[in-house]
Amino acid sequence: MEIVLVALGLAMDAFAASICIGLTLDRVTSRRLFRVAFHFGFFQFLMPIIGWYSGNEFGGFVEKFDHWIAFGLLSLVGTKMILEVFEKKDSRENVCKDRTRGLPLVVMSLATSIDALAVGAAYAFLNRPIIEVAIFTGIITSTLSFLGMKGGQKIGEKFGKIMGLFGGIILLSLGAKILIEHLG
Repeated sequence: MEIVLVALGLAMDAFAASICIGLTLDRVTSRRLFRVAFHFGFFQFLMPIIGWYSGNEFGGFVEKFDHWIAFGLLSLVGTKMILEVFEKKDSRENVCKDRTRGLPLVVMSLATSIDALAVGAAYAFLNRPIIEVAIFTGIITSTLSFLGMKGGQKIGEKFGKIMGLFGGIILLSLGAKILIEHLG
């Protein structure tokens, strides 16, 4: 039960980001769904393992600034989404930029999985195995990311351009939440 709860907790940031992606796309295709679910799930699977293996070496070092990295990356993507809403280009083009490929997808995948790195390091400090946590986290994250994009698409179809602004605000808020939780 602990493993499932940890996995669900780690998957929530990716779930929120996938909703934002779905909100801003003109169409959510099966290819886009796969890319987001795969990337978010893969990063959430891999990061606890990396954290676990590096826990004894760098654990204390990573924990000191992981929240700043996540905050910075999510703020960068969120700010870019908000600015794109106000560009003078065709409004449909701005809202429907494809964030399911390339650097934006990698940045969001990394930013939403930084906390999984810290969890992996914590498990190393406790001398607990990480592979089950990593597997469950990857599967749950992939599933929730898929569902988040589908739900975001439904909302985006009804509300259009304003959703690009809303998506950017959500990502900024998510980054701020991560920072506040770690500093507070």
